[in-house]
Amino acid sequence: MASKILHRIRRTIVKEGNEEGTQQEKTEEFPEISELVDDMEGLSTHLSGKLSFGSDPLYSNIEEMCPEEEDMVFVEHEDDYDDESLNEPRNEACSFQGGISSCNLLTRQLQESWKKSRIRIVQEKLCFEATQASVVQEGSSRYVLYTVHLIKSGRFDRNPGSITRRYSDFEKLNSLLRKLFKSHMADITFPRKKLHKNFASDTIAGRSRAFEQYLSHLYSVPEIRCSPVFLQFFYLPDLTTGQELLRSGHYKEAMGNWSNAFHLQDKLGGRDLDHQIVTLAALTVCSQELDRLKEAQEYCERALQLLEKHDQHPFLGPLLQSNIRLCWKITKDKRQSEAWLQQLQDNGLEISNLPSLKELLIKEQFV
Repeated sequence: MASKILHRIRRTIVKEGNEEGTQQEKTEEFPEISELVDDMEGLSTHLSGKLSFGSDPLYSNIEEMCPEEEDMVFVEHEDDYDDESLNEPRNEACSFQGGISSCNLLTRQLQESWKKSRIRIVQEKLCFEATQASVVQEGSSRYVLYTVHLIKSGRFDRNPGSITRRYSDFEKLNSLLRKLFKSHMADITFPRKKLHKNFASDTIAGRSRAFEQYLSHLYSVPEIRCSPVFLQFFYLPDLTTGQELLRSGHYKEAMGNWSNAFHLQDKLGGRDLDHQIVTLAALTVCSQELDRLKEAQEYCERALQLLEKHDQHPFLGPLLQSNIRLCWKITKDKRQSEAWLQQLQDNGLEISNLPSLKELLIKEQFV
């Protein structure tokens, strides 16, 4: 019995000796392992304890920089949190000086500042840019055509309107405005005529910049930019040309003039209701003739929105009838237009004698 116990003790001692030898061989093969273990033990000793922000000057400005965590909830998965855990206050995360109330106030201020930075209001401004000038020869007559684009700054303008005018057109506008607005026009400079070198590149470039400044100056005066003379200078030629093309059945070509007139009216503020309605009605007719029924209905509906408070307008009845037919074709609800038309009929409007939109546009006279 004693010999068996002695034999077991000897085997245990031999086994332990072999393990120690193996460990020493590994340590000698990678000596840096023991150093890393010692360093980690020292590091854990230094970092043991509770982290807190006190009066240390290194952390004195943290209150002004970091909001309290209780209002900043970050949820990666819905399953990770239940409703109760999300609503529990996390006061332990805020141990700044000034207490929890100051942290809450700071959080609200930062949230308001963040909302304002996201909802940034960019003020739009109408810009006049002379983008092209070309010399035109018609028989013995020779003149320069200036192309000016109307662009709203502050955003990407997908549909800039444009006009093409010669010097005599600008001169006629200037003459009319000086008769109507003598005091306002006193400080507005108009580019003068030249007896020589009217077609020189320097002269044309200088006039292009001068017309930009001239139109911008006119638009900056509220009384002038709201006047029919100023507004019709931009889109009246497109209306007359579009009407001629519509009368002759050239709907695709007319669409370009009516669309440009619509964009110009939009850029100038949409202050001329009658011409806006005529333009939208013409776009409705042209789109319908080109089998663009959805576009036609959208133009028609937009015109009706402008006429909500104008029950006596001559285009209202025909627009309602057109909208009802278009809504039926594109399977859109037409009950609102039918009710509106019925109301007009109850007020004495003879629906059976109403002209069509095309008939109204052909007879329309632009002044």
